[in-house]
Amino acid sequence: MSAHHPTRRLFGLDTLRALAIVLVVFHHYTLFVSRSDTFGWIGEIGWVGVDLFFALSGYLIGNQIFAAMRSEAGLSLPRFYARRFLRTLPNFYVVLALYALWPWFRGGLEMPPLWEFLTFTQNINLTPGTAFSHAWSLCIEEQFYVLLPALALLVASLRGSLRWAWFAVALAFAAGMVVRATLWQELVDGSAQARLNYYKYIYYSTFCRFDELVAGVALALLKNYHQGAWRRITANGNVMMAAGASVCAVAFWLFLDNREGFAVTVVGFPLLALGFALLIVAALSERSVLRDTRVPGATSLALWAYAIYLTHKQIGILAREPMLKLGYPPGSLVAIMVIMALSLLSGWLLFKLVETPFMALRDRYVPTNSAPPVLTPQPQ
Repeated sequence: MSAHHPTRRLFGLDTLRALAIVLVVFHHYTLFVSRSDTFGWIGEIGWVGVDLFFALSGYLIGNQIFAAMRSEAGLSLPRFYARRFLRTLPNFYVVLALYALWPWFRGGLEMPPLWEFLTFTQNINLTPGTAFSHAWSLCIEEQFYVLLPALALLVASLRGSLRWAWFAVALAFAAGMVVRATLWQELVDGSAQARLNYYKYIYYSTFCRFDELVAGVALALLKNYHQGAWRRITANGNVMMAAGASVCAVAFWLFLDNREGFAVTVVGFPLLALGFALLIVAALSERSVLRDTRVPGATSLALWAYAIYLTHKQIGILAREPMLKLGYPPGSLVAIMVIMALSLLSGWLLFKLVETPFMALRDRYVPTNSAPPVLTPQPQ
């Protein structure tokens, strides 16, 4: 989804990506800035924006990997990793440096050890409320980026690789449910620190939160290796959109009703994965309202989403007190508009000053995930 190829953009995916960042920003504003019911149930359920990001990443990265594997040149792991790291690491390192080197920017929050961020293991046993805590989702994505292509190449080397691939997808969903059920029973049920343990060992855990990533990969697998089935499910985009919205509505209701309960902990995340996967199908389907409607501002928000995600939370926290001193409580319309504008501005600056130059470098030196062509010497 590079800014350098606007004609290739898929507006339905832009809309979903923009929706994801709006949901996350509303949720963090509710939790850390206004600390009240500012956006109603949307602010409360807004954390699912991260899961929508996961589903989109699973599809987009899976599609890149499988398309490269099916090409004549094949997938190049060094090129894939170079492209991913040029896309994600520069922004992350700049924001991490602000937290690590500028105490004021941390706003008095305790900073986890730097090595946990650098190794992308910060999400493991993460204590809520620490500085740059929302990097947990980036850690899971980076772990996914490192493991998926190697796993895909391993499965492809097996006889009957497609069957093994779908077995791995089914096994991943089943394993996630079993792990969440076990952890909930052992660490949440009846615990004096039930809420803390839920977040620390389930919500932030890689093994508990990869459902949406796997669902996105399953879509990419279907598109690249079962093209007949893919054409059939994308032939009715509006039906897929209605089905996805309905499944998401059920999942939202379950999480709003009892977010940390046993049943919703076990089946809620696969349900979210299904709902978001159906919406992605709708965004890719012909004659779909989601695909054909270009929502004003969605493309820009989609482009800046990663940068906004990294910066918005701390910008809101730091802007809260100055707005209060000016007489505007965080729940007021003026404070909301100013803080949202600052969050948007900070994300745009990070995108323009850091992400865009590195994306240009990527497009110049590592334009594809495929292996470079082998040059054969010409006879003299």
